[in-house]
Amino acid sequence: MDIFTLHRGTRPLLVSLPHDGTVIPEAMRPRLVESARRVPDTDWHVARLYDFARGLGASVLVPTHSRYVVDLNRSEDDTSLYPGQNTTGLCPVRQFDGSPVYLDGQEPTEGEVRARVEAYWRPYHDALAGELDRLRAEHGRVLLWEGHSIRGELPWLFPGRLPDLNLGTAGGASCSPELAERLARALAQQDGYDWVANGRFKGGHITRHYGRPELGVEAVQLEIAQRCYMDEATFEWDAGKAGQLQPVLHALLEAALHA
Repeated sequence: MDIFTLHRGTRPLLVSLPHDGTVIPEAMRPRLVESARRVPDTDWHVARLYDFARGLGASVLVPTHSRYVVDLNRSEDDTSLYPGQNTTGLCPVRQFDGSPVYLDGQEPTEGEVRARVEAYWRPYHDALAGELDRLRAEHGRVLLWEGHSIRGELPWLFPGRLPDLNLGTAGGASCSPELAERLARALAQQDGYDWVANGRFKGGHITRHYGRPELGVEAVQLEIAQRCYMDEATFEWDAGKAGQLQPVLHALLEAALHA
């Protein structure tokens, strides 16, 4: 089985969707608790949500395997992205509600974690870095757009209700002030969704690691509350909600591309 798909586009935009995958290897499934086998912490349907991006000329990188196998948006040394707060790790042993991923005594060993990094994490990052290099060589600059989604209320991870749209730019370090301003204007021009920049989600490892505006790579993460386009209880796609959200996402990507 392929572990990711890469569509190579023609414009200086790479859309990375590192938590879209749902596959759990058959040998691993019996070790998971029943609730984890449903992979509830997937960024459900984000590849479908961003399907229009190919029409914009974007490159699109999508994994096949679940974040429970290995989290592609964590550093390989598993450094916490949000010190002092509850979070999940490189090979998560806790679900987003705080419950276990694995049956007692079935958690991965350090050797298994390293093997997953080599089998799944490194090939994804090699493909991501290679595509960024290709686009930067062709265009001089490139935008890396990290597309994510999450349930809007998860008390174990964050208090209260998450805003609909959550931009992360590593506190302004992963992109230029001009890009951040264009995105803020695009969000201010719509009134269907509340939003915040660099709130609870400031950008994961990919945004923070690859975002180097001084070197021609600007990176932005957008975390979407799943209530905006799907049923959070059943994980079902809601075509009506998604159809209202996609023009906003389209406007954001266009604003980002038009420097």
